[in-house]
Amino acid sequence: MPEIDLNCDMGEGSGAGTTGSDAELLRHVTSANIACGFHAGDPMVMQHTVRLARDAGVVIGAHPGFPDLQGFGRRPMQLTPHDVHAQTLYQIGALQAIARAEGATVVHVKPHGALYNMAAQDDALADAIADAVRCADASLLLFGLSGSALIRAGMRAGLRTVSEVFADRTYQADGTLTPRSRADALHHEAARAVEQVLAFVHHGTVTATDGTVVRVQADTVCLHGDGPHAADFARALRAALADANVTVRATPR
Repeated sequence: MPEIDLNCDMGEGSGAGTTGSDAELLRHVTSANIACGFHAGDPMVMQHTVRLARDAGVVIGAHPGFPDLQGFGRRPMQLTPHDVHAQTLYQIGALQAIARAEGATVVHVKPHGALYNMAAQDDALADAIADAVRCADASLLLFGLSGSALIRAGMRAGLRTVSEVFADRTYQADGTLTPRSRADALHHEAARAVEQVLAFVHHGTVTATDGTVVRVQADTVCLHGDGPHAADFARALRAALADANVTVRATPR
C-alpha cells in the first residue's frame, strides 16, 4: 500500500496568539516544520509550537530561513555559503534546545522560502546547508525539493534525504516550482491540489504548467499552513488519501 508523509510549516507568527490554525492542522499532518526566528517566529512561539506538536504526536523539524522578517524569508539574499552554514546551524540549535527542554526531539530540517528555492539549484548553497545539518546532528533527515541540488548535497554529506513535493504549488518543466511572482504559482482550488497529490503518490509524476509530465520522487508532501483555509484543505486531503488507500505517516528516522 502506498504511503506518504504530510508536512506543514508552522509557528510562523510572533508574539502571543499568532499561531493561527496550527493546532487544527496538527490533527491532520504527520510532520511539523517549525520556524526558528529568522524569517518568522520567536522563542515563545517556537516553544508553544513544539508543545503543540509534541502533544499531537507529530514529528518536529527545524525550518530555517534567511534573516528576513519583513519579507517572510521569500526574498532572495546574496549571502556567502559560510554565512548560510552558520545561520542554518544557529537556527537548528535554537530549536533543538527548546525541544529538548520540552521533552521532544528535532527529527528533520527543511529550509524555508527563498533559501529553499535557491538551494534547490545552487550546489554551494546546498552543500553549506547540508553540512550545517550534519554538524548539528548527522542523524537528522534533510527535506529538499525532489530532484534538487539540496537532495544531492544531503547525499554527499551522508545524510538521509527526504524528497519533497508540494500540494498547492505548480511546477515548471524542469521540475522546479513556479515562482511566486507569477499568477499561476498556486493551485487555488482544493480539488486540483488533491488531484496533484494523488498523482504524486500513485504515479510519481506532476503535470507542469506547459503540460509536460515530470517525474518526481514523493516522500513527503508540503501543505502550506498560512492560508485562510489551510485546515480545511488538510482535512480534505487526509480524507482523499484514506479513500485512495494511502497510508499517511512520518518518514522513519
